[in-house]
Amino acid sequence: MKEFRTGQGYDVHRIESGLPMWLCGIKIESGCGFVAHSDGDVAIHALCDALLGAAALGDIGRHFPDNSDEYLGIDSKILLARVVKMLEAEGYAIGNVDVTIALQAPKIAPYIQQMRECLATVMGVSADRVSVKATTTERLGFVGHGEGCECWAIASIVK
Repeated sequence: MKEFRTGQGYDVHRIESGLPMWLCGIKIESGCGFVAHSDGDVAIHALCDALLGAAALGDIGRHFPDNSDEYLGIDSKILLARVVKMLEAEGYAIGNVDVTIALQAPKIAPYIQQMRECLATVMGVSADRVSVKATTTERLGFVGHGEGCECWAIASIVK
């Protein structure tokens, strides 16, 4: 009998000018980016937590601590690939994933298909099993004021 599991993840990063902006492994053209120990890809971080949570393997901070020089500036696609390997070692396969990005600006709709394909490639699944959605917060809260970005992810896995 197959075992199906679901996990959810959440992450947030502050935005500052002069930094690169990475979302779902894609560099977004913008004059600002995310403050972080790694490359700051808030969407991949939420996705890693969703996948790890589905397998009850802890969270991204447990596996890739933000006080370790090993992860300073690391490409978050590497972290995601490592999470996929952890799942495979436990006998799990990815069913599907769904990522929601809350960001006031810049608009990321033109990047969504590229983001889906990038995540799919890193996870070794087809792009039709990867959903990426974007929203604003109608200028409300820290996201709406352009101070940060929030991301939520849900993942299903099967053994």
